[in-house]
Amino acid sequence: MASTETKDQPTAAAKGKDTTAGSNSPGAGDIAGLEAGLDALESRVVARQPWLRTFISKAFPPLVAIVIVLGLWQLAYHLELKPHYLLPSPIDVGRSLQQKWLEGTLLSFVWTSVSRGALGFVASVAIGTVLGLIVAQVKAVRAAIGPILSGLQSLPSVAWVPAAIIWFGLSDATIYAVVLLGAVPSIANGLVAGVDQISPLYLRAGRTIGATGLAGVRHVLLPAALPGYIAGLKQGWAFSWRSLMAAELIVNAPDLGTGLGQLLEQGRELQDMSWVLAAILLILIVGIGIELLIFAPVERRVLRSRGLLVKS
Repeated sequence: MASTETKDQPTAAAKGKDTTAGSNSPGAGDIAGLEAGLDALESRVVARQPWLRTFISKAFPPLVAIVIVLGLWQLAYHLELKPHYLLPSPIDVGRSLQQKWLEGTLLSFVWTSVSRGALGFVASVAIGTVLGLIVAQVKAVRAAIGPILSGLQSLPSVAWVPAAIIWFGLSDATIYAVVLLGAVPSIANGLVAGVDQISPLYLRAGRTIGATGLAGVRHVLLPAALPGYIAGLKQGWAFSWRSLMAAELIVNAPDLGTGLGQLLEQGRELQDMSWVLAAILLILIVGIGIELLIFAPVERRVLRSRGLLVKS
């Protein structure tokens, strides 16, 4: 037995040596494994609730809030807190929306604004991501333009509209310029905040297995900063949508098409409060819809994969 154990020991040591030697050689598999490990850190697998119970728990509170708001609105209309031509009832606003729907123009108004917002947001993500990575990684750049980004984020987007009109005239370029100036600082600052919250241990582990340069950004930096980055993207979309509405309210020309902002301005010019409130309602619905259908599911998935959000 002793001789057998003596013979086995060198074999096990040799295997351990081979394993150690193999682990010291970096490769794409090691980087991908590190990325997967970061995603699964502290995660727990839990049973999912039935979809009907989930739907009720998620949809019931907002529905109750909507009913309360509509009830208070109808009560204010009934008590004539304002003349009816200044404060129409929910039914009057619904009729205005129905009229636009029957005219076949409602979806075109929504699509014009949504397509502009989506294109401007995609461009903002591309610019804001690169800018955020540079600011987060280069100390001299952060010291130079970090405070400027924070200041631009707090600047109302409508302040850029007069300057953009002078630069680009009454064109789509003016609208997109306002959207970019409103959204890029939020996205860049969100990414910088996410990078600042990464544990130095992750970065050292990435460098140890060879994840440097673009590979380190792709497999270590961005995955680890993803929660903060997504928060910046959500805020960037909110600023993008607000900037777009501010630009559409002011930049109005026949060849630009009619978006929700122009629709709102037309209602103001005609002194039609039903029209104005209908446009405000559409702007609100689109903003909430994008948040609930796109950003909220992505954020929940990322947080759940990191063990930061679990279902009871």
